[in-house]
Amino acid sequence: MSVTVYSAGPACPQCTATFRHLEARGIEFAEVDIRDGDSAREYVTEELGYTQAPVVVVDDEPENHWYGFRPDLIDRLIIGAAS
Repeated sequence: MSVTVYSAGPACPQCTATFRHLEARGIEFAEVDIRDGDSAREYVTEELGYTQAPVVVVDDEPENHWYGFRPDLIDRLIIGAAS
């Protein structure tokens, strides 16, 4: 399973909470700061349709993503990986 978190940087409290919850659950993830380039920002806003960070994308699947701090969905990743 690959998890990518598109973040708005260290000043984003929901991003920080998402990172901490993923780390606490032992889920490895890659962080992409959407402030660093147009391609990541365009992907999040135009392709996925989000205007808020963080955006979490699982396994690069277009239907498996969400925005905001969602501990319930992070916890489901653990359940899904165990089955």
